[in-house]
Amino acid sequence: MLALASFLFASCGGRQSALDAAGVQAELLQDLWWLFFYITAAVYLIVMAVLLIALFRNKKVDEQTPPEVEPDENRETRIGYIVKGAVAVTVVTLFALMITSFRTGKAINSMAETPPAVAIKITGHQWWWEVEYQDEKTPSNNVLTANEIHVPVGQPVKLMLQSNDVIHSIWLPNFHGKKDLVPNYPTTFYFSADKPGVYWGQCAEFCGYQHAKMRFTVVAETPEEYQSWYQSQQQAPQPAADEMQKRGEQIFLTSVCTQCHTVQGTTANGRVGPNLTHIAARPYIAAGSLQNTGDHLKQWITDPQAIKPGIRMPMNQYTDDDMQALVTYLESLK
Repeated sequence: MLALASFLFASCGGRQSALDAAGVQAELLQDLWWLFFYITAAVYLIVMAVLLIALFRNKKVDEQTPPEVEPDENRETRIGYIVKGAVAVTVVTLFALMITSFRTGKAINSMAETPPAVAIKITGHQWWWEVEYQDEKTPSNNVLTANEIHVPVGQPVKLMLQSNDVIHSIWLPNFHGKKDLVPNYPTTFYFSADKPGVYWGQCAEFCGYQHAKMRFTVVAETPEEYQSWYQSQQQAPQPAADEMQKRGEQIFLTSVCTQCHTVQGTTANGRVGPNLTHIAARPYIAAGSLQNTGDHLKQWITDPQAIKPGIRMPMNQYTDDDMQALVTYLESLK
């Protein structure tokens, strides 16, 4: 039920459909799905038609009236030919579908031969996604964020997948199929976005109590917009501008928050939870569970267990003034 509710919410709150292709791989999968659908639908209709013909062809026979026997000596032979023909058509159809499926898989995997424009390391956690943009030439340019994947339209993207706890499965319905993240078994995943927009993705492998609330967004944008976003993520947030923000920063840096979270340009460098350097620029918090508003931040900080029971983030008790200062500081991290 939780998974179903998550899917329905995602469908209403954003574009999430394997039949709304926004990438090359998704188009191949979409075409394959429709091919299977049309063939299986045709088979179903034919079977139902034959069944109805068989049901209504012969009228009920009175007990005293002997059933009519077809005086055709070749009846069994004709039936045998029909059955053999149906079997032959079935075998040919299944082989055709198998070959088409193999060819589609080969076409999907062909992108691995193209050097990627963007390399992103995805780590699945219970229950959120760690997203690290990697620059092999200059590691200092790496960008670390969470639950949000930005990609340039029309350019190949390589996802390097791993899990540090249990088996997860990343699913980008509009761009590709599913790929498991197995502990101690890193793997890769390639896709390309053709249409700009914001799309939903989620974990497709039951990974614990809050599996249904392990979502993320994929933001497909023009290469220029992507570069602008990427460069902004490399920068530390602006220093606290007023007394309220400074007080909130002090509360953040002297609390347990720093044990789990990182804010670039400060002494906070925890890696247990999501990176909060630019949290104010993200539309959602708690892996897509809540919109990023001041009230939701307060609820999440005060009692995260009420929103996602079982997560590792503890409850926090602050006075109203301290909570307002802390939220004001977090909302300045853009």
